[in-house]
Amino acid sequence: MRLLFVVQRYGPEVAGGAETCCREFATRLGARGHEVEVLTSTALSYLDWANHFPAGPAELDGVTVHRLPVDGQRDDRFFTPLNTRVVWGHKPVPLHLQHQWMRSQGPWMRNLVPWLVERAAGYDVVIFFTYLYYPTWAGLPAAAALAPTILHPTAHDEPPIALELFRPMFRHPSAFAFLTEEELELVQARFPIGRPYDVVGVGVDLARHGDGGAAFRGAHGLGDRPYLLFVGRVDPAKGSEELLEFFAAHKERVPGPLALAVVGDPVRPLDEHPDVICAGYVTEAVKESALSGALALVQPSYFESFSMILTEAWAHAKPALVQGYCDVLAGQCRRSGGGIPYRGFAEFDAALEMLLGDAPLRDRLGRAGRRHVEERYDWDRVLERYEALLESTRISTGSRTRPMSRPGALTSKRRSCSQLS
Repeated sequence: MRLLFVVQRYGPEVAGGAETCCREFATRLGARGHEVEVLTSTALSYLDWANHFPAGPAELDGVTVHRLPVDGQRDDRFFTPLNTRVVWGHKPVPLHLQHQWMRSQGPWMRNLVPWLVERAAGYDVVIFFTYLYYPTWAGLPAAAALAPTILHPTAHDEPPIALELFRPMFRHPSAFAFLTEEELELVQARFPIGRPYDVVGVGVDLARHGDGGAAFRGAHGLGDRPYLLFVGRVDPAKGSEELLEFFAAHKERVPGPLALAVVGDPVRPLDEHPDVICAGYVTEAVKESALSGALALVQPSYFESFSMILTEAWAHAKPALVQGYCDVLAGQCRRSGGGIPYRGFAEFDAALEMLLGDAPLRDRLGRAGRRHVEERYDWDRVLERYEALLESTRISTGSRTRPMSRPGALTSKRRSCSQLS
């Protein structure tokens, strides 16, 4: 099939879960024989959407990437008060202010809709990642009039999803691809979608290449100290500051060699602590080393639609401590048996003490997580489910007939959205 992915940012330098998920699907589908293209911005950072990459087409890992320039960086002098009024202020919010908010949030590309109007009909399916940003909000209605479309909402229970301007957008896709059962339930409760869907998830490479933490320990002076590992955007919205507070309180109560290693770009740097190592952005090989040597992964985010780092840790047979107030993380742990959800410091403290003092428990949790990803998130299984959804969407919405690029793809189960997986 000829496929077009539309996403706000794209590339290996981009640190973002939805963007990484999009790139994995695009690259892997291209490797399976599909003709894959991507439409995106020239931005690298979501904080200001400054133009970074050259505009125009380029090849990346066998995928043709079309980059459109961003027309104006985000101006926080204007956006911050507007965001406070629209997202956090009194409701209802006038629709014209919501539209202003969307354009100001960005990345606004004046050529996006004309590009899709001119070319969308040439693709078998056009796939949009993330409900939140302008490329999906403006681009999905334009493409849906011309081609079969799939939306990956990557939605989580956050204030913007309650805005009325998103309601019409959720009526446009031909089908939906969800990452977890909890995401499906959230979207179905907010927007009764009445379209075919599948809970496809995100795949994980099961052949991991860690070194038991040797490279990571050596680079950051950890020696043989046990360490908890956080990997992700170092951002209060992702729970990083609460994690530091909880970890520091635990160390005051239970002194010892335990360290906390923090891997990821700092949106807001953490305060210094003698037992906290902030490694910043690291290469994939160093991340693998960090995962393979960790005592456990900790995932403190309140807002997730799927945690890819959680499945990566389970592929290493590592246990996890996760934010129990996030339904998605708690659900991933419940289905896998690979982690312990916590709500508040007391539960974090008790769960951490259990993991530290019970090696058989750590082993049982890690092995359960590994079995779960083997059964559900092996990339071949995920891509077979995904190709089935793509093919049924292409056929059911009247796209021109084109032979499958990869023989033997499955026929999708057309499930009603009244059925929860």
